[in-house]
Amino acid sequence: MPGYTTRELVVRLGGHDFRIRALSDLQQFADPHHLAARIGISSALWSLFGQVWPAGRVMAEAMSTHDIGGKRILELGCGLGLSSLVLQHRHADITASDHHPLAEPFLRHNAAQNKMLAIVYRDLRWEIPDITLGRFDLIIGSDVLYESGHADQLAATISRHATADAEILITDPGRGNSTFFTRALTLQGYVVTEQRSRFDANDVAPFRGRLLSYRRDGFGAVSAVGYSH
Repeated sequence: MPGYTTRELVVRLGGHDFRIRALSDLQQFADPHHLAARIGISSALWSLFGQVWPAGRVMAEAMSTHDIGGKRILELGCGLGLSSLVLQHRHADITASDHHPLAEPFLRHNAAQNKMLAIVYRDLRWEIPDITLGRFDLIIGSDVLYESGHADQLAATISRHATADAEILITDPGRGNSTFFTRALTLQGYVVTEQRSRFDANDVAPFRGRLLSYRRDGFGAVSAVGYSH
């Protein structure tokens, strides 16, 4: 036994059913070799990667219709990789990244059980430059600003890995840290377009959840998306 339990879900994204292995609940924790502890993932945070979150579903829905032609795409903090799976299903040039010890095996399993080729995966720490990763035309992240220190780290990562005309898409459930992130990207020449989005079937307008699109002046904006069953 791996020390944690899982559940199998069917998640409908972009009109297609995806089979997803997730952790059973937020109480799961197993770090027998202290891999998570060594990289600063506490027992309280350990299970977060292994859940299907509303912010992840909103991003995955956006990726089911977003323009991907000729674009090299990077997902930051992929967790279970909903968006990466949708993009792989669309034959996009997608690289998924995370830093949780179990993110890669869960992503590999989920790709296989949906009869897809393995998704390119990189273990990416935002605070440590990776000179081998290269640059991307579209960088996406779902609820990646849940701690105050993430804004500057994420902005630095984008500076290293975004092309000059890249689009950055972030789903934010309204935690409040996106203001600092927007300020940091403004210094890099980005302009933000905000789309209020339904992150839960019970949400009512005005929605707290947002899809944030960042482009440098002269480039386009994002279209509206929201929660779907």
